[in-house]
Amino acid sequence: MKNKSKIFLITVVIFIVGILLIGAYNLVQYIRMKNAKIEVILIDDLTLDFTDTKKVSDFIVSINGNITNDYTIDSTKLGTQEVKFEFINDDGFKVKYNYNVTIVDRVKPVIWLGSSYTINKGNDVDLTSKILCGDNEDKNPKCYIEGEYDVNKVGVYPLIFVAEDKSGNIEKQEFNLSVVEPSKNNKPSKPTYTYFSDVVNKHKTDKTRIGIDVSSWQGDIDFDKLQQAGVEFIIIRVGGTRGRDGEYFIDNNFTYNITEANKRNIDVGIYFYSYANSNEKAHEEALWVLDKIKDYKVNLPIAFDWENWSTFNEYNLSFFGLTNMAENFLDTLSDAGYEGLLYSSKNYLERLWLPSKYETWLAHYTDKTSYTGKYRYWQICSDGKVDGINGYVDIDIMYLD
Repeated sequence: MKNKSKIFLITVVIFIVGILLIGAYNLVQYIRMKNAKIEVILIDDLTLDFTDTKKVSDFIVSINGNITNDYTIDSTKLGTQEVKFEFINDDGFKVKYNYNVTIVDRVKPVIWLGSSYTINKGNDVDLTSKILCGDNEDKNPKCYIEGEYDVNKVGVYPLIFVAEDKSGNIEKQEFNLSVVEPSKNNKPSKPTYTYFSDVVNKHKTDKTRIGIDVSSWQGDIDFDKLQQAGVEFIIIRVGGTRGRDGEYFIDNNFTYNITEANKRNIDVGIYFYSYANSNEKAHEEALWVLDKIKDYKVNLPIAFDWENWSTFNEYNLSFFGLTNMAENFLDTLSDAGYEGLLYSSKNYLERLWLPSKYETWLAHYTDKTSYTGKYRYWQICSDGKVDGINGYVDIDIMYLD
């Protein structure tokens, strides 16, 4: 019994001594950590441009250790932001550190306007709402016209369109407003055609495929003739909404088009014509698309098609907000296992859309595009002719990996 008591007592003593030693060690380590050597030298300019992709280390000249979490700083909100990070110093201790950056917008607004603008006499249009005026960050830049003009008097009026965002960036565009008598010459222009076979002969390689995109505008399509003509893929409109906040509609020929394409094992992509004005609306639209295509084979990307530039000023969107909205739509599709694609024309891609993580479907109607950005699909024309379709059709080139 005495031996058991001695063993228990010795065990307790060893345990207490162990606790004391661990505590002493931790105390020493804590003291060493508190006195750990920190040598962090920052760059002089701690400003970050709106939506720029800078990492924690981009603002550090030197540091006595290695950063453990060199993340990209969120630059989507203007103002001062605290940047917190940790690094292992030269003595092997984990050290916490922070510094502040100021996120600024130095980009001027965009005025979508050439050197002249023409209206008919008596057309009392509000030019500041009709002419696209937008900004990368500001949802509602201040837009106004300097100069006088009379819409009821024929003439040429030299004016200046001014756009100013909330960060104080100002863009000015001189232009001549021409007020003219309404034209009575409605003579139709001679139709032109781009033949599918010509596009194949010029652009078909082992790294490309040639296809078309269709909607109800193409009417009833003869898919047997399409296959015989060599159409390798088809991008089909699933539907859209009837204007901003309008009801959804499914394309009149969607079911027929995708059923016939699936039946013949023609690769299928989808596009949705959007009027979204918020992330929530874009997400809702994507869910609608997923519901409509769930019973069909879609093995090519689904495209977000937003083209409401003539009324852009009414949408309360910055270019960042627009791009973010498109990505919200495409993220929803990506989460469901589909590829996403952003559709737009060359000029809008270059001047209005911000860089996106999704691939691009470029619309540029020319034999040789001058667009320098990356794109996976190229819509080369809207006046295409191919066997199986009576009217015009868009012809597309797919670039393989």
